[in-house]
Amino acid sequence: MSKAPRSATAYRDWGSDESRTSIMHVDMDAFFAACELARRPELRGLPVIVGGRGRGVVLAATYEARAFGVRSAMPMVSAVRLCPQAVIVPPDHRRYTDVSRSVMATMAEITPIVEQISIDEAFLDVSGARRRLGPPTAIGARLRAHVQKVHGVTCSVGIAKNKFLAKLASTHAKPDGMLLVPDESSVPFLRTLPVGALWGVGEKTEAVLARWGVTTVAQLADTDVATLQAAVGRVSGAHLHDLAWGRDPRPVVPTNRERSIGNETTFGSDQDDLVAVEARLLELCDQVAGRCREAGVVTRTVALKVRTNDFRTLTRSRTLDGPTDVARDLYRVARELLAAVDLRGLPVRLVGVRAENLQDRAGFAEQLTLDEASSARPSARREAELALDAVRERFGSSAIGLGAGGMAAARQRAFEDADRLRDSRHAPAG
Repeated sequence: MSKAPRSATAYRDWGSDESRTSIMHVDMDAFFAACELARRPELRGLPVIVGGRGRGVVLAATYEARAFGVRSAMPMVSAVRLCPQAVIVPPDHRRYTDVSRSVMATMAEITPIVEQISIDEAFLDVSGARRRLGPPTAIGARLRAHVQKVHGVTCSVGIAKNKFLAKLASTHAKPDGMLLVPDESSVPFLRTLPVGALWGVGEKTEAVLARWGVTTVAQLADTDVATLQAAVGRVSGAHLHDLAWGRDPRPVVPTNRERSIGNETTFGSDQDDLVAVEARLLELCDQVAGRCREAGVVTRTVALKVRTNDFRTLTRSRTLDGPTDVARDLYRVARELLAAVDLRGLPVRLVGVRAENLQDRAGFAEQLTLDEASSARPSARREAELALDAVRERFGSSAIGLGAGGMAAARQRAFEDADRLRDSRHAPAG
């Protein structure tokens, strides 16, 4: 949990307008302790401290232990003195790392713009994922449900127009909550907070500001910049004044460049109808290609993953003749890979497709296939799928069905739209 002070009035409904709130901060709740409770449910409801005994320090504590004043980084001796009945659990860093990687991978499936800032928290820019997954609150709810279902731990989500506000929102949503701060509510939200809630205001700065009569964010915002600079310095004074008015220009910077983009699905019941498996594969290729276009990348390698009902997992991959971000190209290869897999007559439990060996679309010279080169419309396939993107962006991700029949019909309509657009561009003047 954030050490910054919270306001009792800040966690409330600030409105529902999500049009200018695409930044999300996800923070795992008492992460190390939650991981331990997930595999030792008999400890739920008890004060649990994760850390070494003796001269060790507290790495994490459940909210039941925090009620006694136990905090992270506190000497274990002090923690035990405050809460002698606490259950002390030694840390399992390998498990925490495994869960963290899985959660971060889930975030990367939502958007390639993920900035991990610690083992248990990250910023996401979901502006490019709206047409595929819905508004930020829907994305946040889906992520929270998935993390709890898969790992048995909870996370809190803050949604706002920038990183600073999203971080404050997640702090006030804890534990296991989600808080949206619409753009027009940013300043009213901030004015409910104590000045110590601002980034960069530690105990010393807070004491200095208090001597100048500034103890709340509202008072800080109403103080002229020159006075603040006299109190805490030229740079800090201007910075804190910007924060008090909700100004934070920093973008979400991906921690690591995404090396692959993939989607997979587990069937509700084991599937022995390969036509149905191929139909699902088509949906997955459409999703992956859309995410590639969102991220502005193309792929050179298509990978297939199949798991049969005996939990045997098979993977196959093939390098393409040229890079692409077109679903039809991915599906053609993925379907051929599926046909070549020896399923031993067993039903399919899971199928997935992944685009690997990614590169920026802007950085490559498009190489046409033989079929495309001989066609009068070499870019028709991509234009059709861009038309689908536009429909989904306008009417929502469910506007066009992703079943095999629906996909074929939708693609045909999109091709027709692309043809009309192209004809209008090349029609003779006059």
